[in-house]
Amino acid sequence: MSKKTVVVVGAGKGMGNHIAKKFAQNDFRVVLMARSEERLGQYKKEFEEEGFEVATKSVDAANTESLKDAFDWVKSEFGVVDVLVYNAAILEAGFPTTLSNEEFMKHYQVDVASALFCANQVIPAQLEQKEGTILFTGGGFALYPMAEYTCVSVGKAALRALAFTLNQELSEKGIFTGIVTIMGNIAKNTPYDPELIAEKYWELYTNRKDVEVVFK
Repeated sequence: MSKKTVVVVGAGKGMGNHIAKKFAQNDFRVVLMARSEERLGQYKKEFEEEGFEVATKSVDAANTESLKDAFDWVKSEFGVVDVLVYNAAILEAGFPTTLSNEEFMKHYQVDVASALFCANQVIPAQLEQKEGTILFTGGGFALYPMAEYTCVSVGKAALRALAFTLNQELSEKGIFTGIVTIMGNIAKNTPYDPELIAEKYWELYTNRKDVEVVFK
């Protein structure tokens, strides 16, 4: 039986790599996507040293053409994407009245619209096999918005709504969509240690019941 494939858009030392490693520990093939080819090379080496099967692809989460090319490559190399994890976001401060329309839309593209775009790259094949999972990284600003972080607050609220609406549409067709809403600052050796949070992504994947896990 061939390995299942998990794609993590937004690989990195914070949540992305820890989520990927959790799936790799459970015999998944991992595809890491991020902007920096240099960092992706480092991540690939780290995963391979631990004995995990890993591939990498440089993408710009703000550019749908870049994302489409990346997913076309994944599908040609590995077939169905069994699990998509969208972990990309622009985490920058900004009050509502200081934001230009261009800035706001740039944030929304990365934080929300590209999440749906990536989901739509994997859903057709998941529907065909009547099984699949899509997981998003949410944040506490979705529940408690903060003016100083308007774009993050709006983006995480919209991403949360997207997770629920996708699950409403697709759950009866075998595709589960979930979101982990992280209520604090991610940091090693704290209550918000990324290794602890990564467990919740695996629980969503295996339990397939509650759309949202609020980590606090």
